[in-house]
Amino acid sequence: MRIVAAQELENWLASGKVLEKDARGPKVVALADGLFLKIFHTRRHPLLARLQPAARRFAQNAEHLHRLGIQAPVVLEVFWLDPRAGLSACLYQPLPGHSIEQLYNQAPQQANSLLPPLACFIWQLHQRGIYFRSLHLGNILRLPDNQYGLIDILDLQFKRGALNRWQVQRNFQHLHHYLKRHKLQEFPLDKLIDHYRNCA
Repeated sequence: MRIVAAQELENWLASGKVLEKDARGPKVVALADGLFLKIFHTRRHPLLARLQPAARRFAQNAEHLHRLGIQAPVVLEVFWLDPRAGLSACLYQPLPGHSIEQLYNQAPQQANSLLPPLACFIWQLHQRGIYFRSLHLGNILRLPDNQYGLIDILDLQFKRGALNRWQVQRNFQHLHHYLKRHKLQEFPLDKLIDHYRNCA
């Protein structure tokens, strides 16, 4: 992994559009050439972050998803911004489309039409052993061809077989907590789970 010079980072930030940030700074930046810059701020000890760079794990997860037939960002390069602090980043081609959260907020009355294919997509993830702790409406995109894809895929685990009942329940619990935190309690989660059961 190369180390990005401070000037190169400054140029990216100056010419790009910050899409996500927190108190530590920008997290996702849309660059002028259409690529996205994703910066991985870490709370891990710098030594652990250097041994297992978050940007590299993100890229490996993307490759693994592609092998399983799940659409995900295409990572072009991973690099260090500050190796001493364990601060890594990557450039990737974003997926086209809109998140389920965007679609729901635009037309909540049409939520029921989103549920069957969304439920079956989640069921397929679980059948392929993908445990996505951060599975939520903002992390699933509906693509222009009406297929689905995943973004923000750092927090992924790949199991050897299909998820067990406890893991499925935990995944939906995380989704429930997300809906509550983001004031999306009106989203018909119970109906989504019913459709999920029908996918089997």
